[in-house]
Amino acid sequence: MAKRKVDTENRGFQTRWESEYMFTKVAGKPVCLLCGESVAVLKEYNLRRHYETKHADKNKNMDMEQRLQKAEELKRGLKSRQALFKKAKSQGQAAVKASFILAEEIAKSARPFTEGDFIKNCMIKVCDEVCPEKRQLFLNVSLSRNTIAERVDQLSINLKEQLVKKGKDFIAYSLAVDESTDISDIAQLSIFIRGVDSSLSVTEEFLALRPMHGTTTGHDLYEEVSRCVNEMELPWEKLVGLTTDGAPAMCGHRSGLVAKIREKMQEENATGELTAYHCIIHQEALCGKALKMEHVMSIITRTVNFIRAKGLNHRQFKAFLTELETEHGDLPYHTEVRRLSQGKVLQRCFELREEICLFLDSKGKDTTQLRDEMFLCEMAFLCDITSHLNAINLQLQGRDRVISDMYSTVKAFKTKLTLWETQMRKENLSHFPSCQTMKEKLSTSAFPSTQLADKIGMLTTDFRRRFADFEAQKSRLELLGNPFAVDVESSPPNLQMELIDLQCNDALREKYAAVGAAEFARFLPGTMPQLRIQAAQTLSMFGSTYLCEQLFSLMNLNKTSHRSRLTAEHLHSILRISSAQSLTPNIDELVEKMGHHQVSPSTSNK
Repeated sequence: MAKRKVDTENRGFQTRWESEYMFTKVAGKPVCLLCGESVAVLKEYNLRRHYETKHADKNKNMDMEQRLQKAEELKRGLKSRQALFKKAKSQGQAAVKASFILAEEIAKSARPFTEGDFIKNCMIKVCDEVCPEKRQLFLNVSLSRNTIAERVDQLSINLKEQLVKKGKDFIAYSLAVDESTDISDIAQLSIFIRGVDSSLSVTEEFLALRPMHGTTTGHDLYEEVSRCVNEMELPWEKLVGLTTDGAPAMCGHRSGLVAKIREKMQEENATGELTAYHCIIHQEALCGKALKMEHVMSIITRTVNFIRAKGLNHRQFKAFLTELETEHGDLPYHTEVRRLSQGKVLQRCFELREEICLFLDSKGKDTTQLRDEMFLCEMAFLCDITSHLNAINLQLQGRDRVISDMYSTVKAFKTKLTLWETQMRKENLSHFPSCQTMKEKLSTSAFPSTQLADKIGMLTTDFRRRFADFEAQKSRLELLGNPFAVDVESSPPNLQMELIDLQCNDALREKYAAVGAAEFARFLPGTMPQLRIQAAQTLSMFGSTYLCEQLFSLMNLNKTSHRSRLTAEHLHSILRISSAQSLTPNIDELVEKMGHHQVSPSTSNK
């Protein structure tokens, strides 16, 4: 005979049991109103036995009406206690969630963990004035240094788990790697990942910041990058590109990071070939040095330093400009590592050239060089060409930049250089306003257009040389940039049939015109798998290490001389939170995981 299962007998709770045995039903189980114990099986015999064994003497003198009143009173008390417990639990969860939210804001604002105590003190003072009856709720929010540090680590772990989960769907990914030194002279290796999933959605996120206490050879860099890839459980055969800062340890042909990763991919029998790029923004900045006009910049820097280095000179110069009612009231400093500062300094010095000479004359300084017409022409040219270089630099910066768009920007600039060189030889200065100003003011000598045109030619040559690796990928990049203009016959055989289908599809052509090149890839139909894979690989590539450099700026904001003892783990957590772009911490999930934490005694005793 089969064993009986009581949960299938549909036994129901009888209302009369409340007064007869002092039981009520809570969450499907009978619970004693007198002692709070529950009975496992909903059966009258079990309830009667519990009552007669433990509580028979307590209510033996009560009649049925009194027993009903007693049962109702006990039920009201039970419901009141349940409501209080739920409220306490809800308030406790709200306090934990608030601490997570504030910890995230502290991390994003680069403030020390001890700021939590300051914030809490401010909250309490505001509460005392606005809603003093809720003071205890604010006191329950834990914002101590240790709590904030713990919350930041938990938020970082949550973001990493989300990234690992997304990484499992990547069909192609690339890495951007750069290295810098923090305030404690510890080398820090920054690694970002850009992955594309099967729907051709792009995820661009911080992967890791690895402290390197010893050497920073290509082998050392490879070990750290390899560890990150393995921790993310990313397959090596899906690695498409690697963008670096171009340092020898990164790009060495035999022992550099690029060479080591290529060896690793061969060991893993990866079918694809790794495409390595030197950061476009770095190369653009290096091209500017091909002008060989350091003599002009050195005179400008020396002049600015004389005015700015001494407080008295600086104050007098600003007062002098105020007295002359000039458009600008000061000179900026030039910092080598801040590439855009050179253009700003040159522009300001050119506009204030006469005022600067007058001020230096009043200080007894020789201004012969600053008044020389050839020097002024060179300064005007350097001012204009640096302005153009800064403009392209800004165009190349930013997150979520598609490498094909960046290539188009560089390609357009090279075409502009060719035009400027031709126009300069004809003394057409339409795109060089400072040069135009100098030409109009020249008294004796002619404007040196030929020499300056040669400078532009040198710059053009250097651009072509430095961006030769991008020219080698020209067909690949143009395939994403404008697949409708690609020559089918010169394309890889595995793409030719799909390209013909694409270029003959009027609906897809209209969609391309509507959404643009970067978004169009997502609308490629599943009947074009080779084009989708090709698009995914190109979309995954980094054109620059901009994100790494931006991260180093965040690192320097967080790890200062006042926070030099910030641990590597905490620094890593802070940077993951503050640099997150498409990912956000799931705070509700974290609070739920901490549900076993009890609310404070002060709350439960209220």
